[in-house]
Amino acid sequence: MNVKKVVKELQEKYPGKKIIKNNEKNPTEILCEIDPATKHPHYSLAVAVINKSRPHLHQKSKETYQVIKGILDLFVDGKKYKLSEGEKFIINPGQIHWANGNETWIECYSKPGWIIKDHIFKEYQKITNF
Repeated sequence: MNVKKVVKELQEKYPGKKIIKNNEKNPTEILCEIDPATKHPHYSLAVAVINKSRPHLHQKSKETYQVIKGILDLFVDGKKYKLSEGEKFIINPGQIHWANGNETWIECYSKPGWIIKDHIFKEYQKITNF
């Protein structure tokens, strides 16, 4: 991932918004909080640029992913879905999910809003099947 290019583009498109890297030294996912849950707990909106995210689930939040740019391989409860630009996918609470892309941009809408303690990393036994 060209981190400098991605961060610069996010800063230009969303000035003043918080940018979070999943790993500071070698990020595989960069998130920009557009409308965070800290402003209102009922929902949140973020843009993520993904090469690879880690398997995780949310106990409370329902997420809607919409691909803005690129193609996303989304894995949900052991099934693989290929999403193209403009396509959406709803991930319900409790579903283990992760994604692979190539600097793929997605919009992520969460209801209720995304908070760190509802982001639970999981190891997924079937991960090697893909």
